[in-house]
Amino acid sequence: MVDTHSHIFEPVFDDDRQQVVDNALSSGVTRVLLANVDSTTISQMRQCAASYPQFCAMAMGLHPTSVAPETMAQELQTAQDELQQHLSDYCAVGEIGIDLYWDTTYLREQQQVFEAQLDLAKQMNLPVIIHTRKAYAETFQSLQRVRGNHGVMHCFGGGIEEAKKAVQLGFCLGIGGVLTYKNSHLDEIIRPIGLEHLVLETDAPYLPPTPHRGKRNEPKYIPLIANKLAEIFETTIEEVDAITTQTARNYFPLANF
Repeated sequence: MVDTHSHIFEPVFDDDRQQVVDNALSSGVTRVLLANVDSTTISQMRQCAASYPQFCAMAMGLHPTSVAPETMAQELQTAQDELQQHLSDYCAVGEIGIDLYWDTTYLREQQQVFEAQLDLAKQMNLPVIIHTRKAYAETFQSLQRVRGNHGVMHCFGGGIEEAKKAVQLGFCLGIGGVLTYKNSHLDEIIRPIGLEHLVLETDAPYLPPTPHRGKRNEPKYIPLIANKLAEIFETTIEEVDAITTQTARNYFPLANF
């Protein structure tokens, strides 16, 4: 199994990162995709990937919650320079997008940065990892303005219409621990979409699946998400593994999933 979205480079893993990797491998998780946040996380992400080159792949981008008027130009340039100078090290542009959950003040700036990175991904022939929270309409508007991108809607949390729209635009849905939450209703949304349009992810250290809510998330919990998908689609965990891994390979061919 593969974890298509993780942040095990973050300081919360500094004391036991080797154990986290070992636990993941023991659980059958053989590969993780590390998603960058901003200029402050590039070095630690690269160091993590260099320490576990057979386990980690990387995506480079500027997260929407790191967008601010006074720093956005430099932050965007840093991400662009990193991609251009080390293109072979990266398999995607991400995570990028629009987040209006906490604050709507910088919507215009987030849109500008998002669309600039969508353009960059097209120029470099890379998929994108999209973070969207309370902003599906705005995210789809940007995707329709730029056009031609493909990738994953990370931590999908929209409704059935948003799910259908995402697939129509060339995106798969990233499914993580939220699927196991009692009142998420995500099962009702993804069932008609089909297993072939889904990939597994943890977003570690965030959003751990039941029964680990409130604790640090880790890639080793991917089988819990896969088991829930097997239950929803009335199939085996082996089939979930095979289908979601193939989808990950289709969308991220450079990640060696």
